[in-house]
Amino acid sequence: MAKRGIPFGKRPPGPGGAEWGKPAGPERDEPWHSDLQGQGHPPRPEPRPSNRPPIHSVRQAIELANRALERAFPSMWIEGEVSNLVLPRSGHAYFTLKDASAALPTAMWATSVRRLRFRLEEGQRLRVFGRMAIYAAQGRFQLYADRAEPAGLGELTLQLEQLKRRLAGEGLFAADRKRPLPPWPKLVGVVTSPSGAAIHDILEVVRRRMPTPILLAPAKVQGPEAPFELIAALRRLARVEAVEVIILGRGGGSMEDLWAFNHEGLARAVAECPKPVVSAVGHEVDVTIAELVADRRAATPSAAAEIAVPEEADSRRQLSLLRERLGRQVERRLRDARRTIEATRAKLAAPQRLIDRRRLLIDELSQRSERSLNQRLRAAREVLASAMLRLERQRPQTQLLRSAERISGLHQRLVATMHGRLGENRSHLGYLAGRLNALSPLAVLERGYSVTRNLRGEVLVEANAANLGEMLLIDLFRGRLQVRVEQQLDAESSPRPAGLDEGKSH
Repeated sequence: MAKRGIPFGKRPPGPGGAEWGKPAGPERDEPWHSDLQGQGHPPRPEPRPSNRPPIHSVRQAIELANRALERAFPSMWIEGEVSNLVLPRSGHAYFTLKDASAALPTAMWATSVRRLRFRLEEGQRLRVFGRMAIYAAQGRFQLYADRAEPAGLGELTLQLEQLKRRLAGEGLFAADRKRPLPPWPKLVGVVTSPSGAAIHDILEVVRRRMPTPILLAPAKVQGPEAPFELIAALRRLARVEAVEVIILGRGGGSMEDLWAFNHEGLARAVAECPKPVVSAVGHEVDVTIAELVADRRAATPSAAAEIAVPEEADSRRQLSLLRERLGRQVERRLRDARRTIEATRAKLAAPQRLIDRRRLLIDELSQRSERSLNQRLRAAREVLASAMLRLERQRPQTQLLRSAERISGLHQRLVATMHGRLGENRSHLGYLAGRLNALSPLAVLERGYSVTRNLRGEVLVEANAANLGEMLLIDLFRGRLQVRVEQQLDAESSPRPAGLDEGKSH
C-alpha cells in the first residue's frame, strides 16, 4: 500500500525548494504558475487587475492550507479510540482515531510503529502525538502520528496483557502441561542473584527442612540484561543431569523491578526446560509471566524452597509408614508362601503313587498321539494320491491326447453330416428344378405357343386390344417377331389351324 499523505517528519517543499516556514525569496508569497510547478523555480506572477484576488491551483491551495495548519496547530497530543485499523506488509499503520462525536483519519509510518512497546489493536484507547495536515492526493484532513501510548492502562501493563493473551493462546499456561515435582530431590538448582535476599531465604529453609545440596546459577534479576542472564542460567542448570528441580525467583519489588520475569524469551525458556521449574517472584500480588508458565508457583522464595524440598520430620514419618506397610506385606507374602509349601508337601507325601499315575497318563497320551498320527498320515496319503491323479489328468500331454481324440470324432461326425445334408439338398434341388420347369413359360413356348406384346410392353390377351396398323412384338420359344396388325378377327370367325388350342397367336 502506498503511503497516505505526506510522510510524517518531512514537510512538502515550498516554492524554490525551500521548506515551509523558511523564506524562499522576495516572491515567496506569490502564487505558483501551473506550468512551472515542481521545476524548482520561483513562481511567476500572472498579470491581473489590481482588484482581482489571486488564482491558485488545487495543489497550491492545499499547500497553503497545510502551511496555515502548521502555524496554527503545531504537533499536539490527541486522545481517542482506534478503529478501522490496517497494518499492511510495509509496516505502516493506518487507523481512525475517534470519540463519541468525531473521527480523525490517522497514519503512522513504519519507523514510528517499530518504536512502540505494545501492539496496536482494534478498540484500543490511545494518546497519539503528531501533526495534522491535508493529504493532497485525496484532499483529506488527517493526523500524522509520531508517538502513541495507551490512554487507559499504562504502556507496560498493556504490553504485559498482550503477551499473556498470546502465550495463553499457545497453551503455555495450560494445567495439563505442568509436570510433577520429585518427592525427594537429590540436587536442587536455583536461578537468582547471589547477593539478594532470595538465595539466603532459600538456603535457610532448605537447611531447616532437610539438608539438600543446592546448585546456584547466578544471574541478574532486574535491569535490561536480566532476562538474558536468567535464560542462560536456566539453560545451564537444565544441562546438569543431577539437578532434579529448579527454583527461579527473586524478592519483591515494583512492577518495573520485576519486569525481567515478564520477558517472552524467559517464559519460553521455562516452558522448554526439561526439568520442573518452581517460580518465586515477588509477593502474592505480583504475578509474572514466568510464574504462569512454571510448573509450580510460590508466593516467595521461602515458599518455593518449602515446595521443592520436603521437611525431614514429614519424610521420616512417611518412611516409618512405608516401613510398616512393607513389613505387613512381607509377612503376608511369607504366610502365603508357607501355605503353598504345605500344600505341595501334602501332595508329595506318596511320590511313587504320583509317579505311577503320571506314567499311566503318559502311556495313554502316547497311544493317543500315535493313533492320531497314523490317522493323519493315512488322510495325508489319500489327499496326496487324489492330488497326483488330478495332476496326471491335468498334464499337457494327457490334455492334448484327449483333445485330439475329441477333434477326430467331431471331424468324422462333421463329414458324415455334410454328406447327408448335401444328398438331401441335391434331392430337394432336383424336385424344385422339376417344378420350375413345369411352371416355366419357356416350356409353354416350346410347345408352339407365343406371347404378343405392344411396343409399350403390355401383354395382349384380346384381339380388340390392338389397333389396326399398330406394330406388335411376338415372343417365340426361340426369337421374336415384329408384325403389323392388318385385320381384327373374332374368335368365332377366325380360322383355327388343326391341332392348335384356343387363344394361340398367329
